Amino acid sequence: MKFPWAKTKIPVLLLRGTIASKPGAVNLEAVTPAIERGFVLAKRHKKLILAIESPGGSAVQSDLIGQLLRRRAEETGVEITAVIGDVGASGGYWLACAADKIYANRLSIVGSIGVVTGGFGLDKFIARYGIDRRLFTAGENKARLEVFSPLRPQDEVFIHDLLDEAHEMFKSWVRERRGARLTSEENKVFDGGFCSGERALKLGLIDGLGDVDTLVKQLGGKDAKPVWLRPKPPRGIMRFLTRSAVESAIDIAEERLAAPTLR
Repeated sequence: MKFPWAKTKIPVLLLRGTIASKPGAVNLEAVTPAIERGFVLAKRHKKLILAIESPGGSAVQSDLIGQLLRRRAEETGVEITAVIGDVGASGGYWLACAADKIYANRLSIVGSIGVVTGGFGLDKFIARYGIDRRLFTAGENKARLEVFSPLRPQDEVFIHDLLDEAHEMFKSWVRERRGARLTSEENKVFDGGFCSGERALKLGLIDGLGDVDTLVKQLGGKDAKPVWLRPKPPRGIMRFLTRSAVESAIDIAEERLAAPTLR
């Protein structure tokens, strides 16, 4: 039964922060309960909003979350609308592409469809101070990219191939989700650069300009209200260890050293 005075409620799932497999970051483990709750709340009106505030991060976590969102949408028939706030770039844009439609502010940072990884080479440093590095491995490439050893040409080729492969997967995902809405100028869409929301609209990366409040009313009527859903923060001591900007910077650095990062 629907009471005439009851206001339509649209679930709004907030995905904010660096995407990484670490406590306090956006990752599959952290967001799954909120995602499941969102689709339960969306059962009646078949509408769910993703509020995205993320500069990107782990390629794997971006893909895992995106695939979960698509599975639940297909199982329930719920239409997902993504709304990018300050930034929905790289992995943040990957998440946005899980939606059926994407909106952003005209000044939002959008896109950055590329992949990056990096590290440091300290072989010359230890040689300067006469430090003898002793490393024992079984397997020709077990010590690939070891920071105290010189970079081998074949390792550089390997990394570029890995990045190209991940970039192609990113492009394939964007093409799959955006389809004919993308501009024909793919060199401008997939060059790894970011753009404003207004420019993103011209490139077909988003469907329109708007914010959460506007979209809630557009989807549910003028009296509709948002129901905000947020991933639960870490408990105990991890709650304090994951709040600082320094921790976020370390997360980004470690993710780049460990695996290809969407950027």
